[in-house]
Amino acid sequence: MSNTGRLAHYGWDAAFAEHFAALGDPAAEPGRVIRVDRGRCDVVTDSGDTVPAHLTAEASDVCTGDWVALTTNAGRHTVTAVLPRRTAIVRASAGGDSGGQVLAANVTTVLIATPLDTDLNLGRTERFLTLAWDSGATPVIVLTKADLADDLAAARQALAPVALGVDVIAVSVTTGEGLADLRDRLTGTIAILGQSGAGKSTLVNALLGDAAMAVGEVRADGKGRHTTTTRELWPLPGGGCLIDTPGLRGVGLQDNFDGLRRTFADIEQLAEDCRFADCGHDTEPGCAVRAAIEDGRLSERRLASFRKLLREAEWMAARTDPLLRAERRRHWKALSQAGSAAAAAKRRRHP
Repeated sequence: MSNTGRLAHYGWDAAFAEHFAALGDPAAEPGRVIRVDRGRCDVVTDSGDTVPAHLTAEASDVCTGDWVALTTNAGRHTVTAVLPRRTAIVRASAGGDSGGQVLAANVTTVLIATPLDTDLNLGRTERFLTLAWDSGATPVIVLTKADLADDLAAARQALAPVALGVDVIAVSVTTGEGLADLRDRLTGTIAILGQSGAGKSTLVNALLGDAAMAVGEVRADGKGRHTTTTRELWPLPGGGCLIDTPGLRGVGLQDNFDGLRRTFADIEQLAEDCRFADCGHDTEPGCAVRAAIEDGRLSERRLASFRKLLREAEWMAARTDPLLRAERRRHWKALSQAGSAAAAAKRRRHP
């Protein structure tokens, strides 16, 4: 399959063609999943058709953005294989299992919609950045509703220590501010993440140039309804495509250690100068991280956020790795014993 036809608009290239050819199935044709719902999916093919398809057991974990092999028999379309993913946005499963939930696959850039009509939540932004970096895609923070910002310059300043190596673009669909700049960056496959009420669906409509998405009202407390109920892939007018996701009220991390290192690169760099390699950045002497907090180069809030996300990632990793789980048990047992010993010593000093 050459890099021609409708699939080229959706990101089909020579590398995907090689993976498809390696399947060795002359009865199959390639396609890209644009929507998944209840064990079935919609697949766009090189002929220009979008067809509903059933999933085999081998392709049961298909998600929006996947490239697949599609067979047709007596008018029934079936996805028989999923091509290797280049990137994948994965969050902890809402059901609490350790497998994780893939939100979108083969994404080039992740737009993190951050509304300016409410107070910035830097911790949430760090969480989304970790998710985006860990996917293998490049994050971009999009400050939505810029026309409603009390102080845009102050918002940018507050984000500066958080958005390390990340572009920040302020946009307003109402005034058109920033939209041209954002459109210039839309190449490949773009995914939009954000909390409910962040203005994602309105932004999607503006980027697509039509009213493809239903936009719900936002309540006075800033919490919007889930106007997007499934992840769906849309072709962009200028080339490439866009994956919108439902508003995320919570984003649990998997073992996103690579993403944490990118999001908190400042803390990682400071930690290299700590006296002890296993420094906990608490009361240890020669701690470069504590020194940075004391002289104002690093905020206590940011260190606390790093610790919180790291504990979460370690917990999820321990659930899937028996050796790591055992080590975690030993760690907490040692902490418990140390706490008990300290309490006993205190009672002896102060009977």
